[in-house]
Amino acid sequence: MLVFDLIVIGTGSAGATVAQKAREAGKAVAIIDKLPFGGTCSQRGCDPKKVLVGAAEIIARSEQMIGKGVTHQPAIDWPELMTFKKTFTNPVPQRTEIKFADLGIQAFHGVASFSSANTVRVGEDELQADHIVLATGLEPKPLDIPGEELLIDSTGFLDLPQLPDKIVMVGGGYIAFEFAHIAARAGAQVTILHQGERPLEGFDADLVAVLVKAMESIGIRIMLNATVTAVSGKEDELTVAYTQEKKSHSVSTNLVVHAAGRVVNSAELGLETAGVEVGKKGVLVNEFLQSVSNSIVYACGDVADKGLPLTPLASYEGNIVIDNILNGNRQTYQDTPTPSAVYTLPTLASVGLTEEQAHAQGRKVKVTFQETSDWYSSRRINESFSAFKTLVDTETKEIVGAHLLGAGCDEVINLFTLAIKHRISAKDLGNTLFAYPTHGSDLSSMLPD
Repeated sequence: MLVFDLIVIGTGSAGATVAQKAREAGKAVAIIDKLPFGGTCSQRGCDPKKVLVGAAEIIARSEQMIGKGVTHQPAIDWPELMTFKKTFTNPVPQRTEIKFADLGIQAFHGVASFSSANTVRVGEDELQADHIVLATGLEPKPLDIPGEELLIDSTGFLDLPQLPDKIVMVGGGYIAFEFAHIAARAGAQVTILHQGERPLEGFDADLVAVLVKAMESIGIRIMLNATVTAVSGKEDELTVAYTQEKKSHSVSTNLVVHAAGRVVNSAELGLETAGVEVGKKGVLVNEFLQSVSNSIVYACGDVADKGLPLTPLASYEGNIVIDNILNGNRQTYQDTPTPSAVYTLPTLASVGLTEEQAHAQGRKVKVTFQETSDWYSSRRINESFSAFKTLVDTETKEIVGAHLLGAGCDEVINLFTLAIKHRISAKDLGNTLFAYPTHGSDLSSMLPD
């Protein structure tokens, strides 16, 4: 039996934050992961995805300017792009392990499973600790359809040695939309099959509608109310069967990507042995991010049932957990304005309440919505699809929601986040001078007088 003060399961942003700060406080720490150390974002998610998006953005911008001073459109060399991507991802595991070793954190590779309320088994080793932190993140949701084994997930897509000619994305969320843009700009024919009535359901419906038009303009097919029922065939020659309006359809493709949502990564942990309860969104925790059913267990990041599955929140939650472990439960999880972006082209970004959420809460808001392809910032790069929607509380005059579509909006949304967090009035924000001409200088035109 190996005894520690703290065991951390998962080496992403949340788990690494907890382990490092615990060790810096002099605690004996063990960290476990069944996957290469470093977590999803840096190796199989945000970071490599944004590298690919960067190449797609060059294609999009060049295409928009053909006939406007640009004469030759570049093309993506997929193998070269993947080689470049690997310069970011390949060093992560070793770099992470070296950092843990330098700090004196004992690392274990393998599947962790509880053998009692305070012990965890990894291979032949059994570990015991006063506190155990779960930071295992999410994994693709099972589709439970015939031929499911023929699909690849987001990890597989981000490691494709060659991009096939035809791709089907199953799902209508972040992953499907972002990968669709990357693939389409690299020359693939892309079809999105989404079983819901509208894609990107957590985002503003009006802006999503404009984004859908942008996607269709470059040949991406988006099929709504389309439920995938089976995938058949062999490698590179696949058929996807789906139903739409009670009718059966099929589409032929070279590749099918699972982008239909993710679920908590806990199946192998044996949480029932430790008496740790799990809900639909993750491990059930209290305001201290402590398991509601096993007081020595904490959960942070995507595996916990608090907040959105975003990397900044994972680090935020990790800091809460380690503070509570070291100093007793004193820091509570607080909902904080958290911006999110969908890295399509154009980019979609959001923070705060949607119009639907504001009405559901009974908030009286001034809604300002406009398509902005005729604004200078869009015309300068010949961007045909851009828009915004802002929500201002009519009583407090504070901004309660901002939704942006277009180039630069993933940076401008941070200004709105700052305003919402610090309760800056719409008037004060609108009267702030920004460098001109920039996307930030458009901000005053997005707010009511």
